[in-house]
Order: sequence, then C-alpha cells, then structure tokens
Amino acid sequence: MKRRHSTVLSVLAGTLALTAAAPAGPAASSEAAPPRTVSAWLPYWDQEAAYQNALDHAAQIRTISPFWYQTKSAARVAGHTGAGERRIIDGLHARGIEVVPTVMEAMKPGTLAKVLNSEKSRTRHIDALLDVARSRAYDGLDIDYESIAVASDDKYRAARAGYTAFATELCARLHASGKKCYLTVMPKTRSTGRVWDYEKLGAAADRVRIMAYNLHSAEGRPGPLASPQWYDEILSRATAQVPHAKLEMGLPAYGWNWKVGGPHGGGKDRARHVTSKSAEALRRKVGARYALDPESRTPHFTYTEGKGKKATRRTVWYQDAAGTAAHLPVLRKYGVRNTVLWALNFEEPKLWKTLAQG
Repeated sequence: MKRRHSTVLSVLAGTLALTAAAPAGPAASSEAAPPRTVSAWLPYWDQEAAYQNALDHAAQIRTISPFWYQTKSAARVAGHTGAGERRIIDGLHARGIEVVPTVMEAMKPGTLAKVLNSEKSRTRHIDALLDVARSRAYDGLDIDYESIAVASDDKYRAARAGYTAFATELCARLHASGKKCYLTVMPKTRSTGRVWDYEKLGAAADRVRIMAYNLHSAEGRPGPLASPQWYDEILSRATAQVPHAKLEMGLPAYGWNWKVGGPHGGGKDRARHVTSKSAEALRRKVGARYALDPESRTPHFTYTEGKGKKATRRTVWYQDAAGTAAHLPVLRKYGVRNTVLWALNFEEPKLWKTLAQG
C-alpha cells in the first residue's frame, strides 16, 4: 500500500509557498439541527484560503484537522509553517468546529517502528505529543503515521504490536487530559492494511479515519483513486471491527495526471498532482468530454500535451461531486455517516451539497 497524505504533501509543499459555542443567531427552531458529519484536513501550504473555505461551510463541518505537525524523532515534534495559529483555532471554535491538528511523520524506513517498539522511546514520544496537544486550545490530536505500513513480512507483526501499544497509551493519556484521540489509517482489504489492528484501535480512539483513496497512486499505473467495489471491501472489514459511529471514511478531492504509455514510478515518471478544481479546469481547457468511468464511477479524460515530436498523451483520473455521489451509497449500506475530506480547498464547490445529502 502506497503512502497517502505524505505522497500528496510531497507534491504540493514544493510548489505552493485550525470548543467554544457557536455565535448567537435566530431563535432555535423546534427541530434539531442536522448532525455535522463532515470533517476535513486543512493544508498548511494553502492555509488562509482553506480556512476561509472551512468558515464558508461551517454548518456542515464537525472537525478540522490542520496539517500542522511532523514527528522528527521520539522526542521532537516540529511545526510546519503557520502551525498553531491562534486566529485560526479561535475562528473555528467560534463557529462550533473542533480543532484536532494532524501529526504526520516522514522518518527513515524502520525508524518509527523502533521508536514505538521501545517502551522508553514510546513514552518519550507520547510525552512530546502531549506537549503539542496542550500547547494550544486543541480538542485533541490526529495521528497520521504511515511508514509502518510498509514493514516487511518478518517485521510487520512487531510494527503492528508497537503501533497498537502506542495508540492505546496515547489515547488513554489524551483522554485523561480532556483531549480526543483520532487515528488515521490505511484501508484494510484482502491484500493491504495488515499492520493496522482495527479492533484495538477502534476500542482506543474516538475516531478511526480510513484514507480511502490512492487505489491508483502517483507512482503506479493510471486508474481511479477509488471505486464502489473497493469501498465495499474496505467497509465490510472496518465495520466488523470498529464501531460505525467512530469511523470516518476519507474521501479524495484530488487526482493524478499520468503520461500515457510511459514508465511509471518515482521522480520524473510519477504522476502530477491535480486538485478536483484544477482537473476540471484542465478538462475544459483541453476540450475533453466529461465522462464517469462505468466501473469506478470516477471522472477521467485523456488529452495531448505539446505539439509535433514533443507531443505526449496524458490521462487524468480524479474525483468530483458526481463521482462522490455515486460512492456514498456504499457508506450508507454499512451505516457509516461520517466522512473526512482530503483536503480543504481541493474540492469543487458542488461537493458540499452532495455531502449534505449524505
């Protein structure tokens, strides 16, 4: 399984230079307000626009997770640009939105597993995370640790045990401090996700967020980011092990732009990142016909870039409101109402109406 958020982050960060009562309003009606079922990650590299986007859709949003922190070592958790900005935290709280910042990591292979499998290092690391949680008026922390997912066959059981022990201890200490504990994990299918002990993570955390995207990644061959069939497989396992109310299904608001027929891998061969908005703008610019793939129910198009001998064919797969609408019935089938969007300000505006209809 390829890394999810860090894959998108590595593309965007290089190209582009968060609970108080809601404000007073009209008298409450006799009908209860609909539940807020949407959460979203807020990218630090597009912080102001994403923040304003969150305010515009505050009535639908339950939790915002600013992508603010990165674990560098057992004892060091560093902030990205703009991390901990109190204006954003206060502004979101004033609209009734929880602020649960994300801590990700980009450590060398095997390093994180060593930290989590050592009781001494694990405790030091949890201490560092608690310092972050207490540094602002945060409602909790969201842990997005992905490098353990690529553990080799002879090491994955130890990585699984270490992460489970870490998550259980961290969540207990966050709860003791009056904070919430969110865990972001990869999908569990027949062939992926074995490193995640969904049952124990679901027992420990307030929310388990499944990154249900990158079915086809930037380093692989072209194809959809998700499909109803894949969602069915993911949720059949997840809902058997995690309480439905604790699950948040991660939805993509982005895509990839691949070179047709070329080698696919890292470096210059990897696909280009596109947001839902930029993909649709490109489709209109090149005059490609809009179409949903019959099997995956996601939009895609192919076009020619350049002229003459330098001309290349490229294909774009992405997700939009129409595609999301075609995937939501699978969530309803399994009784999963809560979603989390990767990421704020990537999405086309119509998506919010689609999510409101659930």
